[in-house]
Amino acid sequence: MLKKLVFVINCGSSSLKFSIINPLKKEVLFYGLAECFQNKNSYIKWNTKNIKKKVKFNKKTNHKIVLNYLVEKVLKKNTLLYNNIIAVGHRIVHGGEKFTHSVIINQKVIKAIEKASIFAPLHNPIQLIGIKEIIKLLPKLKNKQVAVFDTAFHQTIPETSFLYALPIKLYKKYKIRRYGAHGTSHKYVSMIAAKMLNIPFNIFNCISCHLGNGSSVTVINNGKSIDTSMGLTPLEGLVMGTRCGNIDPAIIFYMNKQLSINIDKIYKILTEKSGMLGLTNITSDFRYLEENYLKNLEIKKAIKIFIHYLSKYIASYSILIKKKINAIIFTGGIGENSILIREKTIKKLKILNIFLDKKLNNKMIHGKSGLINTVNSIPILVIPTNEELMIAQDTFKIINN
Repeated sequence: MLKKLVFVINCGSSSLKFSIINPLKKEVLFYGLAECFQNKNSYIKWNTKNIKKKVKFNKKTNHKIVLNYLVEKVLKKNTLLYNNIIAVGHRIVHGGEKFTHSVIINQKVIKAIEKASIFAPLHNPIQLIGIKEIIKLLPKLKNKQVAVFDTAFHQTIPETSFLYALPIKLYKKYKIRRYGAHGTSHKYVSMIAAKMLNIPFNIFNCISCHLGNGSSVTVINNGKSIDTSMGLTPLEGLVMGTRCGNIDPAIIFYMNKQLSINIDKIYKILTEKSGMLGLTNITSDFRYLEENYLKNLEIKKAIKIFIHYLSKYIASYSILIKKKINAIIFTGGIGENSILIREKTIKKLKILNIFLDKKLNNKMIHGKSGLINTVNSIPILVIPTNEELMIAQDTFKIINN
């Protein structure tokens, strides 16, 4: 039962998610999270066999320190799990045009991920640290590490969707184009939705909304991504937690020339100081924002802006589906738990024959999965994403092939 386990690592900018999964049984045997790396409240917590543990570092930490602690102090003490890990799966945000599917990691792959780091500077470099550190910590699995790319699922989008209206040489020479992100999540929830609705995936059409601190919308036609809201980098598209999403590019030049803000600071503003945090000047945490929706006018305005962009993307993407829309899907931390966002967004989409059942919607939180539409509506589904399971299954397939 335990002889074919996959260790899944998901390195974020200041956090680390990890799990050990039996991909054949779809069983999570061990999982956890380390976060708050940039302050003295940093910690690591994990859960195995319903036993929960948490260790505070009481200092600033980093991915190297956390991975060393995880392997040396936690995993090696659980020999039943540790000795049965056959491979490691790494989530990689950006693979550029080179990677259309998951691959075994070697030096060429590492160099390609490094090259694509320019498109995901907050993610790829950190994820490379995870790869290199695991090679040191688990040398027996050096040749059994797999990179699973967020961009891979979107490699099916056509030129009409991925090309920007820039001089064509910028694409041909420098590969400046739309790549998208959250592909692993969009693929997972759309496959689950197709099963729930008993529709073969190769003819399944849906609009998938992954809503979290980073958010994106993807339109899927006949089981393939044909357009997505994130672009060259994960900065484009929806209003997000701290990212601005779509803006007039001239704003950057105005900030630089008229306001004398240097380019590095502008980038930091657009990626870390904007979005819901920038609009409210309070927080990017949707749990707090939703709780205070009726108490604070700035919060109410910010949420209305978030919903405006989200509903606009869903509506515009609906025309790209060639036949019938089989489902609208909500996933991610906000999509799975925000009753308010789902209700207010669907209310704007009546023209598409989409109607919400409030009672069903109110029940769909805390990891629950199901339909939230009325009987006369296009199906609306809430599906908790499971990128880790997708990574584990992809890793297992690649290693065995």
